[in-house]
Amino acid sequence: MSKTFAEQVVIVSGAGRGLGAAIARAFAREGAAVVVNWRKSEAEAVALAEELGPRARAIQADVTDSAAVARMVAEATETLGAPTTLVHNALADYSFNGDGREKAETLSWEHIATQTQTSVGGALNLIQACLPAMREAGFGRVITIGTNLFQNPVVPYHDYTAAKGALLGLTRTMSRELGPLGVTVNMISGGLLRVTDASRATPDEVFELIAANTPLGRVTTPEELADVALFFASSWARGVTGQNLVVDGGLVCD
Repeated sequence: MSKTFAEQVVIVSGAGRGLGAAIARAFAREGAAVVVNWRKSEAEAVALAEELGPRARAIQADVTDSAAVARMVAEATETLGAPTTLVHNALADYSFNGDGREKAETLSWEHIATQTQTSVGGALNLIQACLPAMREAGFGRVITIGTNLFQNPVVPYHDYTAAKGALLGLTRTMSRELGPLGVTVNMISGGLLRVTDASRATPDEVFELIAANTPLGRVTTPEELADVALFFASSWARGVTGQNLVVDGGLVCD
């Protein structure tokens, strides 16, 4: 079973800015109702929801808090309809700054746990909150956000990459369990995007190096990655689940 975009209510976690905002705009452009989830970016999220129109709502929830996520889903259901499409984009506070990263000597389990709590714990909370509606509809789309650092850890962001690796594992196991319910679960793995709040600390020469080594000759944008989220939520991807699609202009191959 598939649903048109106009029939979908989409939650985009961490949608107040950056990649999440680009994803929210993409779904709204295609006619979906959109929940702009935010944790700290209230002004940006509210402004984005107003921009997207009457079928958008900015709803606060820390995705690591299962009770807060349940409240968000309940509010979304009351105002827009039951969400059966989920894009888990939320990221614990992070800056892609190679000079400021945690190195082997300074890395602690707490660094990894903080990232994992949002990446994996947040995904679990969101899926569990949306699952009753997905089961009832016989339809669901879960899209997680990964990284091409799996294949090419050109900068060893240990904590971030380890957490996203765990999220890939959850993506694939959930695809197996939820498939019989009509729910697909897939991951989109971008490279360094130009530009988001997390990548603003990246020096220009790093962007230039990536562009020079990418077949398309440029750095991927949030909007380009957002369009792939539309693919996974569309009827065209109804037979695709458990996959990790790398969207980085061809820099790495999965």
